[in-house]
Amino acid sequence: MLDALLMNNLPWLVGGTLLLGAFGIAGWIFTTWLRIKNGYPLENSWGKAIYPQRNDEAMERIKLLSQENAQLRAELGSIKDRLANVERIVTDSAHSLDREIEQLRGTKSN
Repeated sequence: MLDALLMNNLPWLVGGTLLLGAFGIAGWIFTTWLRIKNGYPLENSWGKAIYPQRNDEAMERIKLLSQENAQLRAELGSIKDRLANVERIVTDSAHSLDREIEQLRGTKSN
């Protein structure tokens, strides 16, 4: 019974499968065309650009981002140093902190 039903509907199953595949391919072609038309770089299956654009604007942007990255790294380094000092003060015992403050007061008054 199942064989007869399958054999009777086989042309519809094959046709539907081929039609679905054709729609998938047509959709892929259409999206690729839209990407090309609007200036987006084409991508491979891993999402990496096939032909990356290397124009002056992109190179300038990379240079500016590199400079900003260097500035942020320098700022982060200074914040780490300040945080280390704060941690030392917080974890230091009250007695030694008082002694250091008194030493600094004595140094300034001389």
